[in-house]
Amino acid sequence: MNLPAHAGARIGALILVCTLYSALAEAQSDNAAQGSALDPIVITATRTAQPLDRTGSSMSVISADDLGTQQLAFVSDALAQTPGLSVTREGGPGQLTSVFIRGAETGESLTLIDGIRINDPSAPDGAPVLGDLLVNNIDRIEVLRGPQSTLYGSDAIGGVVNILTQRGGPQPFIGTLEAQRGTYDTYRLNGAAHGSIDALEYGAAINYYDTAGVPAACTCDGNTMPAGYRNFGATANLRFHASDEISIDLRGFYLKSHTDIAGYPPPNYTLADDGEFGRDQLVAGYAGINGSWLDGHVTQRIALIASDSDRRFYGEFSGTPPYTLTPTQNFYAEGGSTRLEYQGVLSVDPDNQLTYGAERQLSTIDTASIYDTTPAPITGRDRLTGYYGQWQSTLAQQLTLTGGVRYDEDQQFGDHTSIKLAAAWQIPDGATVLRANYGDGFKAPTLYQEFSSYSDPLATLQPEKAIGWEMGLDHDLLDKKLRASLTYFSRTEHDLIDFDDCYTSDPGCALRPEGYYYNVDRVSVRGVETGLLARPAPGWSAWLNYTSLRAIDELTGLSLPRVPHVTQNAGLSWSNQGTSLGASYGFVGARFDDAANFTPLSSSENVSVFGSIGLGSHLQVIARVDNLFKNRSEPAAGYGFVGEAFYAGLRLTL
Repeated sequence: MNLPAHAGARIGALILVCTLYSALAEAQSDNAAQGSALDPIVITATRTAQPLDRTGSSMSVISADDLGTQQLAFVSDALAQTPGLSVTREGGPGQLTSVFIRGAETGESLTLIDGIRINDPSAPDGAPVLGDLLVNNIDRIEVLRGPQSTLYGSDAIGGVVNILTQRGGPQPFIGTLEAQRGTYDTYRLNGAAHGSIDALEYGAAINYYDTAGVPAACTCDGNTMPAGYRNFGATANLRFHASDEISIDLRGFYLKSHTDIAGYPPPNYTLADDGEFGRDQLVAGYAGINGSWLDGHVTQRIALIASDSDRRFYGEFSGTPPYTLTPTQNFYAEGGSTRLEYQGVLSVDPDNQLTYGAERQLSTIDTASIYDTTPAPITGRDRLTGYYGQWQSTLAQQLTLTGGVRYDEDQQFGDHTSIKLAAAWQIPDGATVLRANYGDGFKAPTLYQEFSSYSDPLATLQPEKAIGWEMGLDHDLLDKKLRASLTYFSRTEHDLIDFDDCYTSDPGCALRPEGYYYNVDRVSVRGVETGLLARPAPGWSAWLNYTSLRAIDELTGLSLPRVPHVTQNAGLSWSNQGTSLGASYGFVGARFDDAANFTPLSSSENVSVFGSIGLGSHLQVIARVDNLFKNRSEPAAGYGFVGEAFYAGLRLTL
């Protein structure tokens, strides 16, 4: 019997819910303490290690076990399962990928890997390189939702994604090798190691991914050419303890990719697979010195962080019909960022802590396109300096109050002040935490928006500004094996930067007939996040979450493009000594592809199953099936989808 895609996916979700209920009911008699798994120690909310219950913020933590059990290849696949987040990928693996945190544009959220910002300074919106970010040697991913500019400065309107790789450990060497092959002639190879040798803690990984891919443009429009993709990446994370007080950190991140892309070939100039391709490279490094004195009451850190990005696209049509595509470079963008950070922490006692710091960042861009009105290379630079301070106090072991302020000065647009207030109250019953917070966010105009041939000819671009607040509660059940969460959030943005395509005449179009970036009025986002997270028994993990939000352009009253009103996720997994089994369900609701709300996108559902079989203590056979019920919904108008896919391989632990 053939079931419709949506019907099959809903049956799969129902099975997950029923199985979760049964597992929790069975686990009520299990007295194993699981509270630490539901209230982890996190660092992103306050930039210091804190129990999640004390932060007053909405956060999700994706663990190494979660990533390994589900055999996820891309970080964006893990983020898509998180409350308040939605992911859009324009086609198959490697294509442009956007992550919307509570409706914020992908460039309005900050992504870090081991303290290194991977938001691309050369990208038009400053978005991170999420389409190329593979899972390997990750210890955990912390997702902090809501405006966070007090501690993180620009680019943190939607929130912060903090990826922390594994480093150190109880042994000199812990290694993993993984090889997997699957549908669309896909294979990936991962190698990772971490451990401690005397005074050195280390972690390192390399990964390679290759696929023939699926058409980048939708097959529904007659496209049949697969869009191939190759990716090589590496990370390194070292800490040397020079003494009891001083340690030195060295970290690095590298990726290089080749992606076949869709273009707009003549004579129709409609989206189609035409042989164009792009090459991306990102190199980043971190060098820091840490100090700890007075039995840890005073800690300080100073670090130099640098990154260099290089994006190039190839393909130019020439001649007369039928036209000839030559692999000529048609666009390049090189971006650089050099950042100096200082942070100090004064711990008066376990319940009172002051965090303070200063940061300075210099960003540069060099870009050119054969299609620009001024095809000659355009360069630009900007310097941003920030100072921040935050105080946190816990009263009577129940109420934690946090307050912070930040001052930023930008070379281009001037100064900006951000504040943050948060409260978390653990009710004396020990099972309920009430939390609330208020925060500012801002995003400086990107270098491309400021200096390219599409800059505003009439006025200096101003930073996007946001005010956000939320209130919610977390409640533990079944001996802290199940946590239920409910959060209401609201965010208002002013001076949002948009692109005027000059389809209608205005004064700026006389100077920029191809279009230009400009500040528009405001956007409002309001919504509710609900979730259940369970560790009902050793080896079991389960989650359910539901997000409903409205993201509205208040100038037009229309919905923001590609932001779904509803997202839902569910999953259940079990693992024991190398053998595992699980399934996940994801739903993305209806939305519009464009700001004018002319092009609707239908809802989509996806069910995946995954499992492994342990062959001894060091070897596993792993397998995963994606899109089990063959969802065919377009992720973005005109772009292709990934159909049912099967992957299998081996994982060796050393």
